[in-house]
Amino acid sequence: MLLPGWDFNFFLSTSANWSKFSPREKRATNRRPNLLNMPKNLLLPTACLAVVFFSCNNPTEVKKTAFAWPENISAPVAEIKPKELVAHGDTRIDNYYWMNDYFKKGADSSTVVAYLQEENKYYDTMMAATKPLQEKLYTEMKARIKEKDESVPVFKNGYFYYSRLVEGKDYFVYCRKKGTLEAAEEVLLDVNAMAEGHNYYSATGFSISPDNKLMAYGEDTVSRRQYKIFIKNLETGQLFTDIIQNTEGGCVWANDNKTVFYTSKNPITLLSEKIMKHVLGTPAESDKVVYEEKDPSNYIGVGKTKSQKFILVVSQATLSSEVRWIDANNPHDAFQVFQPRLKEVLYDVDHANDRFFIRTNLNAKNFKIVTCTEEKKDTSNWKDLVPHDDSVLISGLEVFKNFLAVDERKGGLNQIHILNTNDTSSYYLPFQEPTFSAGIGANPDYNTDVLRYSYTSLTTPSSIFDYNMVTKEKKLMKQQEVIGGYELKQFVTERVFATAKDGTKIPISIVYKKGFRKDGNEPLLLYAYGSYGNSTDAYFSSVRLSLLNRGFAFAIAHVRGGQELGRYWYEDGKMMKKKNTFTDFIDCADYLVANNFTSPQHLYANGGSAGGLLMGAIVNMRPELWNGVVAAVPFVDVITTMSDATIPLTTNEYDEWGNPANKESYDYMKTYSPYDNVGKLKYPNMLVTTGLHDSQVQYFEPAKWVAKLRVMKTGSNKLFLYTNMEAGHGGASGRYKPLKDKAREYAFLLALEGITE
Repeated sequence: MLLPGWDFNFFLSTSANWSKFSPREKRATNRRPNLLNMPKNLLLPTACLAVVFFSCNNPTEVKKTAFAWPENISAPVAEIKPKELVAHGDTRIDNYYWMNDYFKKGADSSTVVAYLQEENKYYDTMMAATKPLQEKLYTEMKARIKEKDESVPVFKNGYFYYSRLVEGKDYFVYCRKKGTLEAAEEVLLDVNAMAEGHNYYSATGFSISPDNKLMAYGEDTVSRRQYKIFIKNLETGQLFTDIIQNTEGGCVWANDNKTVFYTSKNPITLLSEKIMKHVLGTPAESDKVVYEEKDPSNYIGVGKTKSQKFILVVSQATLSSEVRWIDANNPHDAFQVFQPRLKEVLYDVDHANDRFFIRTNLNAKNFKIVTCTEEKKDTSNWKDLVPHDDSVLISGLEVFKNFLAVDERKGGLNQIHILNTNDTSSYYLPFQEPTFSAGIGANPDYNTDVLRYSYTSLTTPSSIFDYNMVTKEKKLMKQQEVIGGYELKQFVTERVFATAKDGTKIPISIVYKKGFRKDGNEPLLLYAYGSYGNSTDAYFSSVRLSLLNRGFAFAIAHVRGGQELGRYWYEDGKMMKKKNTFTDFIDCADYLVANNFTSPQHLYANGGSAGGLLMGAIVNMRPELWNGVVAAVPFVDVITTMSDATIPLTTNEYDEWGNPANKESYDYMKTYSPYDNVGKLKYPNMLVTTGLHDSQVQYFEPAKWVAKLRVMKTGSNKLFLYTNMEAGHGGASGRYKPLKDKAREYAFLLALEGITE
């Protein structure tokens, strides 16, 4: 199934089937990730991923000198304006609640903006001596980018689609060729030209009409993820006057080539509340509501089955979902319920060979795959195709005429399961490395026997394979090009297990360069996310080489709250078990110290968004364990945010964190909410980053947190807040600007370690 609202790469990106990217998972991924630490789209051009080495070939050669921080520089002190927040007979005093003002419509924002600018000035002053290092890091990262590159083409409905990068440009050019790769190139969108004059620019949700003549796409120039939808005539190159405001960015074409369905957002909460129908050539103001979600805890979205026969509307919360359908040939029909929502039952749907394929957790905690006919859709008619297995999580599926490909997880690792739907025979694709990431890629062609999948590891560059499901032959279509003589054998990857306080074994993926000494004196950066069931798999990063080549090891803690080891793993790290995420991370750190990978004097932690919540919790719980922490766009004011239904996405996440209106949830949140638990502690050195326009974690959460830390912390460790005044949750747009953000983070870590070159 093709889910709009993602990237142009509903042709090119990770698995196109909707079962892998439900509306909730899509929103959750958008809300609080650290984008620069997560795997990039493996099927985009690899220009951003190529490698050139730092001049030091052996990490043992790295020279360290104590970094001289400026002295007698006063940090900003935010004004204290106590506000009482009362719930369940409990009173919390928030001295910095006034920082919410900029978020409130019509409020005077000058004071809070001035404070953020003062924090930026303080950061610039204190980090001034690292400017040459930052520039060097940026330059070497940028030098790894292959300036001119092209993705692997994907065939759909008579055309080969691909994207390419132009030398010296920030954004992609999206193209296609008709029938054969030798045909003339047709440029669909040159995002470089579209982005001119904008400090921030994002284009998304690209969708081609069934007759191949029209293209819809979404545009955001603020970074609030409120997209305008435009429609382009691909024959004339002209834009229609139809402009649809305040959407998720993508739309789905009916088979009449003139009707589109899209997701409309509440302009205040930014929740996706309505599925709308637009007819080309009519005013957007007259668009019809075809579905309105009444439950504010649900996410909604609209998509199309791989067979192109049905348009589906999905409403999904953390614990239950519901699908509605119409025939794509009859766009003015009323949507019918596929299977009414059931308590704690999730299901998603695709269609092929005149039957539906359904992934569901009905009596199957780790999900199973069932089928049913077009006529009989309710659960009483669902027949098991891939039965439930307590040790295997089914995370997605891709349907073909003769095969079914299933994304699974076992023992914390990806596996791809191939089933022949004619004779029910099956087998698994083989993978050899101790820790890696593999998954179904873009496969829009229903009739093919060739599966496209992606593969990467901490040492293996991102690779795209075509796999013949009949002959079992695989062909490498593209591997991230490595500039400068990268040798995989120069790096070592390990997978080890820490033991949590309750006896649970927590996987850790580690990479370092040969010569790294396990004597407790080497620096190590530990990363995790651990929320929404989003798994963090091992992946290759050319950016990360700037640390590895300077003597750092990098490790991923696969903590509970993700879904690496199945649905149970997720449920053991959410709601009233959320603190398992934090203690798992600490236990992983203790393991790395006990086994001499590093020591507290050289241990660093990084997480963003919900991973920023993790950072906030672990510095409260074990401040002495870390020399430095980078918290990007951190979600740290849990109770106050989850108590305010006007803040974007709050109501959708009651099943993730709990609803503070419930006393039990309130009391539990209060035991870990980073902002509420700041104490008189010797906190580690910390760099906190945010974006003024962030729609997922509002800027005031990290700003308030830093302000409170400033007056509460003891000792002389550094505390910096950096706000990107032009960006939102995902940081700067384009392929070069984000490198400046990463150079800033790395320079902070390297300075703490005494590495200045």
